[in-house]
Amino acid sequence: MSRTPFFRQLPVALCAVLSAGCTLAGDVRPYAPMAPIQPVIAPSAAPTAGAIYAAGPGLNLYGDRRARDVGDLLTITLIENTTATTTASTAIQKDSKLDVGTPTLFGAPVTLGGKDILGASAESSRDFNGKGNSAQSNRLQGSLTVTVIQRLPNGNLVVQGQKNLRLNQGDELVQIQGVVRAADIAPDNTIASSKVADARIAYGGRGAVAQSNAMGWLGRFFNSAFALF
Repeated sequence: MSRTPFFRQLPVALCAVLSAGCTLAGDVRPYAPMAPIQPVIAPSAAPTAGAIYAAGPGLNLYGDRRARDVGDLLTITLIENTTATTTASTAIQKDSKLDVGTPTLFGAPVTLGGKDILGASAESSRDFNGKGNSAQSNRLQGSLTVTVIQRLPNGNLVVQGQKNLRLNQGDELVQIQGVVRAADIAPDNTIASSKVADARIAYGGRGAVAQSNAMGWLGRFFNSAFALF
């Protein structure tokens, strides 16, 4: 079986890396659609003979416009503010010194050529000083209408939706997925993003403006783990 030399495979691999870098530069990758959640259903007691209770959908005599069933729409108000600051400082210092006195033999030191040969001393010193600072702040405001894709047995709603904006200098994408509690939905059929459980929020864009703020493929290479210098 013949093997292709490494230098022949290198251009192909390099082209693949460059093409992937051009695709991802300044581009946002949306989350995959949420899979249906498999709920854990507690066993229900079997109805006794003569009972008036029967399992089935509830009867809503006085309803409102809040989302509660699969296919209903719900508006999520995006209010995301995150701030993180980390500061670390480490200083280590250790000094060691060892002296061994000159032993004597028959009351006289042991010498060779007039120099002590059994006396010894050792010294060592170690210093380490490290500092690190990290600060990050993000803010996202707006609103997005999502669709209820599943209603869990406890009444919680699984929602997902996205908004695509095509502007003159590129495209913008806002996507949100998660689980909301029906009791947290306001009378105007809105809910804050801070009350969305298991929230997955994606925001970004593609186009000339997004690519101008992205690092080039050569710069990403020299800042990756493949750069050994």
